[in-house]
Amino acid sequence: MPFDLKNADATYQLMIDAVFKGQRGRNLEAYVDDILVKSRNMEEYFADLRETFNTLRKFNLKLNPTKCTFGTVSGKFLGYLISVRGIEANPDKISAVLSMPSPRSLKEIQKLTGRINSLGRFISKVGDRCLSFFRYLCKGKKGQWTDECEATFTELKRYLTTTPMLVAPKVGEVLSLYLRASDVAVSAVLVNDNKGIYRPIFYISHILLDTEARYPTLEKLALTFLMVARKLCPYCQSHTI
Repeated sequence: MPFDLKNADATYQLMIDAVFKGQRGRNLEAYVDDILVKSRNMEEYFADLRETFNTLRKFNLKLNPTKCTFGTVSGKFLGYLISVRGIEANPDKISAVLSMPSPRSLKEIQKLTGRINSLGRFISKVGDRCLSFFRYLCKGKKGQWTDECEATFTELKRYLTTTPMLVAPKVGEVLSLYLRASDVAVSAVLVNDNKGIYRPIFYISHILLDTEARYPTLEKLALTFLMVARKLCPYCQSHTI
C-alpha cells in the first residue's frame, strides 16, 4: 500500500488494530507504524517480546532493525518522554518556548500558539492562561502585543519550568474528573487518587465561542463533559469515572 495515498495512515492503523487486538493496552501500544512494547520487569519483557514477534511472524510483518531499540527504561514515543514514572512533555518543545523572545508580529505569535497547542495536554487551564495570545490572532494584523500579552508570556514560561508529569491509569482504577467554567473558557482534568495524592492523567481546555460564552454555567459544564466524552473516549469506556 503506497503511503502517499490520502487514507493510507487510517487504513494502516485499522490493520495494526486488528493484528495486535489481543495486546494493545495490555503490553503494547501502537500508532500507525510506531510500536511500543511495555513491561513492568525483565521477566515479563522477554515474554512480551516473544508474543509480539510471534504476532509479527503470523501476519508476515517486518521491522526495520536500524529503527528498533530494546531494553530501554525511558524514551520518546509520539513526541512524549515515556518512563516508568509517567509521561512527560518533550524537553525540546519546552526549551523552544522558553528560549523564544517576545513575539512582535503575527507570524511569531502563530509560531508561539502552535508550540503551546503541542504542549496543551500538560498545561492546566491553557485556554484561560493563553487567551490574550488567541485574541491577538483574532485581530489579525491589527493586533498589538500589549502589556497583558507580555505578562501572560512571562507567566507561561514560569509555568513550563515545572510542568506536571502525567500518569497512566491502572486497570480497574476509579478515576476522578474535575470540570471548570469561566466567562471565556472551559477546562477539565482527569486524575487518579493514589492514597489521597491526586495525579493528572490528561488536561483539556476550550476557549468559548461567542454564542458559547453566553451559556449558563451549568450548560458550560455540560459542554465540557461532552468534550471529555469525545476526546477521552478510551478512558471513559475502560474506567469508572
